[in-house]
Amino acid sequence: MHIVLVDMPWSSLDAPSLALGILKRRILDVFPDGAADVEVVHANLDFADWVSARTEYGFEEYEFCSTSYFSGHSEWIFSGALNNQPRWRVAEFTEHFGEKMPAHMLAKARELHELAPLFVRETAAKIAATAPDVVGFTTTFAQNAAALAAARVVKELAPGTTTVFGGANCDGPQGAALHRNFEYVDFVVRGEGEIAFPRLLAALRDGDAADLATIPGLCRRDAQGRSVARPMNAAPLPPGALVTPDYGDYFERHAQSTAGGWVEPRLVVEASRGCWWGEKHHCTFCGLNGSFMEFRSKDPRRFVEEILGLVERHRVLDVWVTDNILDMAYLNSMAPLLQESGYDLRLCYEIKSNLRREQLATLYAAGVSYVQPGVESLSTRVLKLMDKGVTGCQNVRLLRDAETVGVNLSWNYLYGFPGETEQDYDEIVGQLPALHHLGPPAGSTRLKVERFSPYFDRPELGFGDLRPAAHYQHIYDLPQDELADLVYIFDSPNRGIAGACLDRLRTAVADWTRAYPRSRLTHCDLGTHIVLVDTRPGFSWRLLDLTDPLDVTVFRLLDTPHSLPALVRKSAARYADSQGSPAEVTQEQVGDLLAHWLRLGLVFAEGGQYVHVAPAVANQDLLRLDGAGLHGDDTTLVPALAVTGAEGDTR
Repeated sequence: MHIVLVDMPWSSLDAPSLALGILKRRILDVFPDGAADVEVVHANLDFADWVSARTEYGFEEYEFCSTSYFSGHSEWIFSGALNNQPRWRVAEFTEHFGEKMPAHMLAKARELHELAPLFVRETAAKIAATAPDVVGFTTTFAQNAAALAAARVVKELAPGTTTVFGGANCDGPQGAALHRNFEYVDFVVRGEGEIAFPRLLAALRDGDAADLATIPGLCRRDAQGRSVARPMNAAPLPPGALVTPDYGDYFERHAQSTAGGWVEPRLVVEASRGCWWGEKHHCTFCGLNGSFMEFRSKDPRRFVEEILGLVERHRVLDVWVTDNILDMAYLNSMAPLLQESGYDLRLCYEIKSNLRREQLATLYAAGVSYVQPGVESLSTRVLKLMDKGVTGCQNVRLLRDAETVGVNLSWNYLYGFPGETEQDYDEIVGQLPALHHLGPPAGSTRLKVERFSPYFDRPELGFGDLRPAAHYQHIYDLPQDELADLVYIFDSPNRGIAGACLDRLRTAVADWTRAYPRSRLTHCDLGTHIVLVDTRPGFSWRLLDLTDPLDVTVFRLLDTPHSLPALVRKSAARYADSQGSPAEVTQEQVGDLLAHWLRLGLVFAEGGQYVHVAPAVANQDLLRLDGAGLHGDDTTLVPALAVTGAEGDTR
């Protein structure tokens, strides 16, 4: 049985398809001894080769398309091939995207739109020439149009070939709609495919129509040619059923491709599926995990062995973990095992933003050098609207501690939530210059309503008037009701901030991004006093020495978010006079100190809480205090080792 698995644009060039790596492994396990021959076609890499040979094209253009799912322009590039009509809705596309895209990208999209049908036909012809029994297409995010276009031509060239679709774009009603509306798609596997896809292959091999009718989640056609969708499994796969992917063909192909000269490859692994936070509090805007939110994670030792086995086989140290959230138990299990491995790993992990500094340090020691913390906002009120379970000060603490530990991070400032007000943003925007030394957001983005999210499923939350996002009209030739079942992104009248307030947020985020490379604020805790160094362009001071015992005590307390009353109470308990008895500390004293530090940009205040924003000095052999007479007339050199012992002391 010859099986071809296809990864169409716009999947990442620098990473193999986890889905196809898993399915290849499963097929080889279920059909041993050569009973099944599996070929993976990396058509995304083929596209890079093919297009760059015909036009000026590079990684920047491909990356722009692969990250533009929410705008839809990348799928439009393949819409002519999908609908078998050259120059499909070019005028409508140009009008829709004209002011939303850089001019050179708009022109490149139109050029690629002209070329795409030829690429699809050549790709399909190569697949058909291998006489496959089954051609399986994975489709996630912006792959739908390209995958459907290729399936149409494969079926045209080899009518006896069975075409199968699976992936995130086939979950729930999306998969059923895809099967109903595209007759050249023979089967759609909805949900997790590790069990269902091999069962489908076995039934096709054996001609077992009865078994086909019992495979959970499968969409097929009955004797009359009508689309029939079998109900999906109620329970997700257990963690023991999550197999190690087979990536050998990808790394061989990447090394030979044009993309190999553009970007180094990385491994893709999964430790878990689902989201333990989402099981309790589904973030209102999040549509990830689709039909299966239940959190499952692999045995930590097995997961480490999987990573190290792939690293050793492929000689690649960059590892992208696809999990939506870190299993917190991994901090004391998986992380130490990775640290002990001796490999200089560089892992990317998605985490919850309330992790503490010592937890970030544990991850960093294990090789997690890049995180996606889901910060989303610095306003506690807006975070409550999201049901994120964190505060604005906790998010700032995460940004600060990531800078201290050396962990790079990626996050986006979201806005447009029902119930948010201008005040939620203005009180934050005014303080953003104090954060210019911390990792800035990638941008400020209005939220889009995603299928499977609470905003989609529960109109009472504020998005009652939903319709398929406008860009889908330029991709598919389908009735509105069918489109509503097929697509993932939905439009609605804008909610939340707009106008001048939105302009202030966008400007402040852009200023943050520009200022970050030349901004620095650090603190050095020397036990009896704390020295701060500042280079942020928005502040005039450069060196500050906190010597007053109350100042030192309050600053240490602000390592974690505190309210003013809590600061007063704890300061009185910890700040002793010379006789060792509790000192008199008033709310006015601490309030005046906080107001002063706010003016200096030392603290962030939000939601009735305060947290200091100065990362601990790190990664230097010596700290030079050029001081304005701090310790006499001479410049003082303080060994870094003298700093680290006291840095975390908040007693």
